[in-house]
Amino acid sequence: MTEGEKTGKLKGIREAVADAAEIMTRLGGTEVQKSIENIVDAAKIAKEIIESLKTPQMIKNIENFRLISENINEASTKMQNTLEQLEQTGVINEAKGLIQSAKGVMNSFDGSKGAINGQDMHEMSTAIKEMFQSVWALVD
Repeated sequence: MTEGEKTGKLKGIREAVADAAEIMTRLGGTEVQKSIENIVDAAKIAKEIIESLKTPQMIKNIENFRLISENINEASTKMQNTLEQLEQTGVINEAKGLIQSAKGVMNSFDGSKGAINGQDMHEMSTAIKEMFQSVWALVD
């Protein structure tokens, strides 16, 4: 090895030692120590949370949340299927027509000739009752 190579290697070693010393000095600084303490505190809290999630009570609660979620999804699906069945049978359209008819009937109570009489009201209420019975039978 030549003298120049030795000098170059020694210079490299000195720079590496100086860099290491500077890093060590910075690591010993209050800001770095404070950051490390914060990280350690956060890790401790995370560990406590994980441990609390492993307790039998928390496992039961998580299972209950899962079951509730499944039940809500099933209920939603059943409601959607029921609505589709009601639409397919035409009950919803009939109900819309009946409501529009009832509005028309209510508007015809003006006391003029051709106004609705008691018999008309009885027939209409019977028709509404029968429609609701049909809807409930379909839903059941």
